[in-house]
Amino acid sequence: MLRLICIKLPRELKHKASSLTHGHFFSTSSIKPSAELPNSKDPQSLTVSFLQNSCGLSLESAISASQKLNIDNPKNPNSVLDLLRTHGLTQTHIRNLISSRPLLLLADLENTLKPNMELFESLGFSGTSLAKMLSRDPRVLESDAYTVVEFFRARGFRDEQISTLTMKRPLLYLLNAHKNFKPKLDFFKSLGFSDLEITKLLSKSPTILQRSLEKQIIPCVQELRRILGTDENVLKAIKAGHGLIEVNVEKALKPNMSMLISHGVPQSVILKLLFLRPNPLFMSSCRFSEIVSEVMKLGFDPNILQFIIAIRSLAMNKILWERKVEAYKSFGLSKDEIYSAFKRRPLFMRVSEKKIQKSMGFFVNKLKMKPSLISKNPILIRFSLEKRIIPRCSVLQLLISKRLIKEDTSISHAIRMTENKFVEKLVSKYQNEVPDVVRAHQGKIEFQGFPIDLKM
Repeated sequence: MLRLICIKLPRELKHKASSLTHGHFFSTSSIKPSAELPNSKDPQSLTVSFLQNSCGLSLESAISASQKLNIDNPKNPNSVLDLLRTHGLTQTHIRNLISSRPLLLLADLENTLKPNMELFESLGFSGTSLAKMLSRDPRVLESDAYTVVEFFRARGFRDEQISTLTMKRPLLYLLNAHKNFKPKLDFFKSLGFSDLEITKLLSKSPTILQRSLEKQIIPCVQELRRILGTDENVLKAIKAGHGLIEVNVEKALKPNMSMLISHGVPQSVILKLLFLRPNPLFMSSCRFSEIVSEVMKLGFDPNILQFIIAIRSLAMNKILWERKVEAYKSFGLSKDEIYSAFKRRPLFMRVSEKKIQKSMGFFVNKLKMKPSLISKNPILIRFSLEKRIIPRCSVLQLLISKRLIKEDTSISHAIRMTENKFVEKLVSKYQNEVPDVVRAHQGKIEFQGFPIDLKM
């Protein structure tokens, strides 16, 4: 009876899958590392059973996968599964991988899978990172990955750069390196990019390697030349925004640049945006128009750099902007104070939500700083808490405890000082008398808090 059901199952999937699962004809309660096939002559039922018991697939997934392969001998499939486990993939990773690419179980183990897995391991992929990369495109396990890796190594890419590149775009392993990559690298070199600059460009934007040289990259550079005048300016713009080389200049860049001109922004200021961070210019014209209008309403002068920086800062997801506003409000800043701080220093809103929570928590809870003071000194939120703010507070804490500086020393002023000035006035000056001041400045003395309320 069981054999009869197994034979009929694929044709009756829609009606039988649910009842079979509940009836435990194919049990998934215990997954065996290297299950043997059941004693049956029906190839499809044997394959379904193996996919369930050895790979952990659900009944429905196993039936679907069994349409793409036929396991008549478990030796190679079991060896493939053992290889995946050896390189740190969990049963969940394996289930997802085989569900996506069941034919991996029949791939050439000795000549393809093993060499590729060892190669990926040499690049730093293992366990979770390997599973993440393979989940994006499991076909890379069957690719000629060695030729691709050697191509990049021969052109000065470090292994960590290759792993970054291919983690973002595993599809690169499936392409012909000499046919698809070499002409593009040669073109970038002809523009004046150094080998190091090319590796940085591609590590940050690996999708460039998938773009057509004739249809996208060269036309884009030609349009940029017409706008920017020289190859030197084109290079500066591409280095500032790696995605620029992938943009349709005619349809995306030019309309947004024209919009800025219509609002009275000088060409020189627009060029600064291109050389500083051109990404906002890649946005849809509708969204870009909204941002420019908002910046105008806030009173930014289109003739100065702050106007461009404000556009950069507003060019984020609306939901993310509101979350950052709420993060500041949770520490006592009003909406008016937040926008006042933004007008003083637009990069006030470019810090991450996590940094807002962490820095504001330190200022308000640890230093007892009034939130309104931060809105008047928004640069404070940009400084590194670990590298600058806390070490400087530790220096002040030490010097106050020794009565070497006045109690009315301004904390915000001490934080804003340039590094050279801070060292000269508050570290070098006292290091003979209080040697620990150097360790405090290096972050090696924990900040406990000030014994008194200091001037902010």
